[in-house]
Amino acid sequence: MDFIVALSIFVLAVFLGIELISKVPPTLHTPLMSGANAISGITMVGAILSAGGDDAGLIQFLGYDWGVSSILGFLALVFATINVVGGFLVTDRMHRMFIKK
Repeated sequence: MDFIVALSIFVLAVFLGIELISKVPPTLHTPLMSGANAISGITMVGAILSAGGDDAGLIQFLGYDWGVSSILGFLALVFATINVVGGFLVTDRMHRMFIKK
């Protein structure tokens, strides 16, 4: 039953996210990315906590037992890092467009 509730919340969150993002005009996407970087920073903290969690190891790699939460936490950390770095690069490019030469 917990899985069904979690899946329902996930599906509703995806639907709501798609509806909200599709309503934002294209001129506002870049400024909103700066705020999204802060949210991804929080995601990175959660991913680090998840990757360091104690769970039964599925894979032995580099002398460490990698369980499900460790693998998913590591993947979340990689994707959140890509999002933060890409967001800062796009934000920096936007800021450079407004600098007078």
